[in-house]
Amino acid sequence: MNMPRFWAPTFDYESRPDGTILMRQTEALDAHPQLLADYLDHWARETPEQTWIARRSDGGDWRHISYALAQDMCRRLGAALLEMGLGPNRPLLILSENSLEHALLGMAAIYVGVPYAPVATAYSLVSEDHSKLRDIAATLNPGAVFADNGAAYAGAIASIAADDRTVINVHDMVEGAVSFASLLDHHPAGAANARAALTPATVAKYLFTSGSTGSPKAVINTNAMICASQAMVRDCYRFLTDQPPVVLDWAPWNHTAAGNKVSYLVLTNGGTYYIDDGRPVPGKFDETLRNLREISCTWYFNVPVGYDMLIDALEADDALARTFFSELGMLFYAGASMSQRTWDRLSALGRKVLGREVLLATGLGATETSPFALAITDLQDRSGNIGVPARGMTLKLVPNAGKLEARVKGPNIMPGYFGDAAKTAEVFDEEGFYCFGDALRPADPDDFSKGFFFDGRLAENFKLTTGTWVAVGAVRAALVDAMQGLIRDAVIVGEDQAQLGALLWLSDKAAAMDADDLTQQLQEHLSAAAANATGSASRVRRAVVLDELPRLDAGEVTEKGSLNQRAMRSGRPALVDRLYAGGDGVLIA
Repeated sequence: MNMPRFWAPTFDYESRPDGTILMRQTEALDAHPQLLADYLDHWARETPEQTWIARRSDGGDWRHISYALAQDMCRRLGAALLEMGLGPNRPLLILSENSLEHALLGMAAIYVGVPYAPVATAYSLVSEDHSKLRDIAATLNPGAVFADNGAAYAGAIASIAADDRTVINVHDMVEGAVSFASLLDHHPAGAANARAALTPATVAKYLFTSGSTGSPKAVINTNAMICASQAMVRDCYRFLTDQPPVVLDWAPWNHTAAGNKVSYLVLTNGGTYYIDDGRPVPGKFDETLRNLREISCTWYFNVPVGYDMLIDALEADDALARTFFSELGMLFYAGASMSQRTWDRLSALGRKVLGREVLLATGLGATETSPFALAITDLQDRSGNIGVPARGMTLKLVPNAGKLEARVKGPNIMPGYFGDAAKTAEVFDEEGFYCFGDALRPADPDDFSKGFFFDGRLAENFKLTTGTWVAVGAVRAALVDAMQGLIRDAVIVGEDQAQLGALLWLSDKAAAMDADDLTQQLQEHLSAAAANATGSASRVRRAVVLDELPRLDAGEVTEKGSLNQRAMRSGRPALVDRLYAGGDGVLIA
């Protein structure tokens, strides 16, 4: 494979008397199609037999859906949705995981101007009271609800049942449901008028925020903002236009990273999306490895724990490593910080297999930015640089409590939260910039074009009794890295205390260890981390293992597994008191 092509951006800056800095690329964003349906129609015409999406059938052979077939199926499904009475005010609600039927229904809804909302499976299958799911249904008033397996989702479906709400299943049908297959009997001409009426402002979908700092909110995603985001992606990762991208991905489509960035990266560039039914968890990762032995990706996305597992397999299997790297343009990680050890091993193996450096990168985005915002394509020697603003965006850095708060404006930003004008007003400043709530630190204070590092979520930060601010995100990331795979996450505590502490959420690796050996290793790693820290605001001096797993229904953990730091701190007062009182089970460095 030739060396992949990336952008080479240049920037304009504006400095204000109050210390605020504005940063934007000098070149304007290229003109691009404004409707997602335009891309499906284009590739159905230009490369009709090219596979758009594929999934293994019951774990066996791959079932492929071409662009031409997808176009025909989406027109038929779209006509069926319209006949059910769905439209701008009666969206489609999708409860179940990634599947071919999920992909087709979602694209069909977009094709005829029916907004759809893929929601986290945890709200249906993990939640005990379905409260979040009921709130979502009350907000959106969906005209139809889809779940592949009716039996598995029967409880969730019943919790939001309504007389005027159609249920669609693929198999194991609930009473009164219609089958997905029957929807394909509709004539495709029924979608023509609705397709012709689409505009860039037409709502494509509603994505719900994970709720890491509050309750989930319905982010309005228009055709225009998603298409602008994809134009930014193409500008940044220019190798995507050199050959159709090939992706194997497991991440759920209710998240903007997979549901918007990765899936539409494939659609808009005429590529192929292989649904990975594996997961980076014990018992399911073998399926991912099986797929990677067959599929050579040009773009690969995973969360850091997935890369932790993947590098072990790649180093142990030369054939797998050759297949994995053979067509690879870059590796992208998101969702958490990557350990430096994993970063170094991936970089070294890429050099060994390809004889050149492989870009290993991350970025900064949000559901509200659809999600592309900042990205990095310069090769780095350590993890964490989230990059610079995309073409067409303006990054605004505002002094806040000794840090630089990040705000952005551009054509990829949401118009607001559906049905919640108050929350919408809270996240936009007086100039219309979306406020991430994150602080950034420049990699080079004298040259912002070198990118930025995440410097904590402002809502999570607190002060010690010394008056020193604690950047919770950075402290947490450093502690998780120092614990060398023994903890899945940590809650940083110490508000109104003289020193920092942590509540530790053990990893699967730790849970399988001998108790005494685990305690010894946790103590050693905590002591080493404390010795290497540079001050009281970054030195965790004591820790205790969580006595109860984080609860989804209490808002302590999001559906994607991220801890809500403030909810955990306020919801575990007895454990925090025990941490600072000392005694059995408390580790002290």
